[in-house]
Amino acid sequence: MSDPRTDPPAEHPWLIAATVMLGTFMAVMDVSVVNVALPHMMGTFSVDLSEVTWVATGYAIAQILVMTMSGWLSAIVGRKRLYVGSMVVFIVGSVLAGTARSFGAMLLYRAIQGAGGGAMIPVALSILRETFGKAQQGMAMAVYGMGVVLAPAIGPVLGGWLTDTYGWPWIFYINVPVSVPALLLALALLRDPPYLRRGVARIDWAGLALLAVGLTSLQLVLERGQEEDWFASRWIVAGTVVAVAALAALAVWELRARHPVVNVRLFGNGPLALSSVIGLVFGVALFGTTFMLPQFTQTLLGYPAFQSGLAVAPRAASLFVTMPVAGWLLKHLDGRVLILGGIALICWGYWDLAHLSLDVGFWNLVPALLVLGAGMPFMFVTLTTMSLSTVDRADVTDASGLYTLARTLGGNIGYALTATLVADYTQVHRVTLVQRVSAYNPNFLALQARATQFLVAGGQDPAGAQQTANALVNAQVNAQAAMMAYNDASLWLGALFVVLVPLVFFLPGRPAREAGPGSTVAA
Repeated sequence: MSDPRTDPPAEHPWLIAATVMLGTFMAVMDVSVVNVALPHMMGTFSVDLSEVTWVATGYAIAQILVMTMSGWLSAIVGRKRLYVGSMVVFIVGSVLAGTARSFGAMLLYRAIQGAGGGAMIPVALSILRETFGKAQQGMAMAVYGMGVVLAPAIGPVLGGWLTDTYGWPWIFYINVPVSVPALLLALALLRDPPYLRRGVARIDWAGLALLAVGLTSLQLVLERGQEEDWFASRWIVAGTVVAVAALAALAVWELRARHPVVNVRLFGNGPLALSSVIGLVFGVALFGTTFMLPQFTQTLLGYPAFQSGLAVAPRAASLFVTMPVAGWLLKHLDGRVLILGGIALICWGYWDLAHLSLDVGFWNLVPALLVLGAGMPFMFVTLTTMSLSTVDRADVTDASGLYTLARTLGGNIGYALTATLVADYTQVHRVTLVQRVSAYNPNFLALQARATQFLVAGGQDPAGAQQTANALVNAQVNAQAAMMAYNDASLWLGALFVVLVPLVFFLPGRPAREAGPGSTVAA
């Protein structure tokens, strides 16, 4: 195995970084870009909301399966071929999805698109990890972060604009002019290093089956749990049992397999395991906020789709500015200090988001989102660097897949957790507020009287005016209950980061020093 100190440096490293960042950006963005277009697809395919969400679910399932197998697939076909082939599949799937005229075809094409995007994300991380030396690792991870962290924030904005302006097929067609140049650059620039693992003696069919069953069941439970009232549904209970049993059996089987499809042994590496746990919570916060803010602005503030997508723009702008700063600071500061600083900023942002009211406007949201966006890069860049800092170079693609899987699962949990918190706390607060709407509450009676008088003055008869006034009060109660629920969800998301603080001290302070043959990835 070659020595990282004698390997020739990669040619055009920043061009390579831009190439893989573009592919990663498109693959991640297609998770969220479709959400604002789902109502339009309902009309095209004559399906209801429950059915049309399978457009997002199918992509996510295919993506997460291939993502987990990326290390194994790269050993079979080679890493460059895997990346280039995945990009081709992603482009083809995007074009097909844009041309779909039946719902079944759309689900198939989205699965193809997700399978193509799944491998690009972890493979891009491993390529960047090897392209840059230790001194530039932080900045390389910052470039990677611009693809992974900015994409979910930009997706709803771009998707809303394309859907309103050109129609929903263009949320898929837009992938082509961006991905084709990235594909051509990948063909010209990428190289497989000589130390990468090559070939497998036999296919781990049992591991493949357990992986497919476990992750598919888990994804379905997370996607459909809130809609089916979670464990009140028999099939959610059954799906959970199947997911837990299959994934537990997968872990046991892969620990004993000679050529595992998922190298779970790598979780024995402390920095990788801890970074994955913290990265999972980071994914919960990133995607939880991406889900919560557009929902809040549309349902309670009455924003249209495009404007609700713009609600997350301040966070995206702050992320973009702070990402390279975090990469530069990682060269000079203890990584744990950066992570703790990021946690403090994120908690501050969530604290501000937990004290909103129905009178809030767009500019009231901006300070909290700027702080939130500023904190996330300090966590993301540092964690991504640390996760692979002590992994053998031959295992980098496997480790990248596991770390990316943890963060992606965190995002899926974030969607499910946020939706559940908002729904449950809305009911709790509504019960509390309704108890105060009674004939014994002088404030309610005064409000009811003023509303009735106003409606009577507008021409309604007194009896009808009183009923309308009660309906208005009921709508206000529902809105206030939902507002309080969104505040509670923000508090819970912030509290998750407080729990992480003790784990941070077990991470390595600085990236490992350059080592000899067969040791950590450094160049």
